[in-house]
Amino acid sequence: MELTTFASGSTGNCALVSTGQTRVLIDAGISFLKLKTFLNDLGYAPEALSGVLITHEHSDHIKGLSTLVKRTELPVFAPRRVATELWRRLPETDGCVQVVPVDEPFFLGELRVTAFETPHDTPQSVGYRFDDPSGSAAVCTDLGHVPESVRAALAGVDTALIECNHDITRLKLGPYPVSLKRRILSDHGHLCNEGCGELAVFLARQGAKTLVLGHISKECNTPDKALKVVGSALDAAGCGGVALYAAPAEGLLRVPVKGGEPCLRSN
Repeated sequence: MELTTFASGSTGNCALVSTGQTRVLIDAGISFLKLKTFLNDLGYAPEALSGVLITHEHSDHIKGLSTLVKRTELPVFAPRRVATELWRRLPETDGCVQVVPVDEPFFLGELRVTAFETPHDTPQSVGYRFDDPSGSAAVCTDLGHVPESVRAALAGVDTALIECNHDITRLKLGPYPVSLKRRILSDHGHLCNEGCGELAVFLARQGAKTLVLGHISKECNTPDKALKVVGSALDAAGCGGVALYAAPAEGLLRVPVKGGEPCLRSN
């Protein structure tokens, strides 16, 4: 199994989990042209995808979805309230969106998939866990805090893409309006570096060997700062053996779920 990120940040989010003949896209927050280019780099055609999982309906997660389904007719999978928002915002997805359960595993090809709720400022937001005989991975971004239910859903994964959105001081001193700062800092906003560090330590103690930091804010954080804070938290907890990477805002990061050298190409 491999986890690949194509984009991760406020301008767009898109990732891929692949194993055997199964290739599942998580969110479609980049243009079809960019997605096609990244997939071609991996040797895949968009039509060869097994489907698209949507975490929530914010534009940085779905802005490329309309063109993608028009060009490929791929099935789209989302929990009930997310699906309802997709039908409302993107009527052209009517007929291709399939509702999936939350907290109950289902299968997409060779992957056992489990959706789990994440606390974010939308009617519904989820992360996804993927398991097969070769290992386990998860995508968990866009959450303001980490409740026990999220920890339980992620426990035992080998590799995870987790949110490391902002440095609190930079956010407070930054250019955003007060209302947006409050939203980001809320329990249904975005996870700060320290919060990500706490989650990283939990995952490492549960057996995770590779962590990818995602949704790093361009205005209120840097990849180096995120890696330093989370890396320090892991070292302090005696978990310094975890491989730690920062997902590019746009660019290909390909990580084998069971370890090994990653492939990185940024635009």
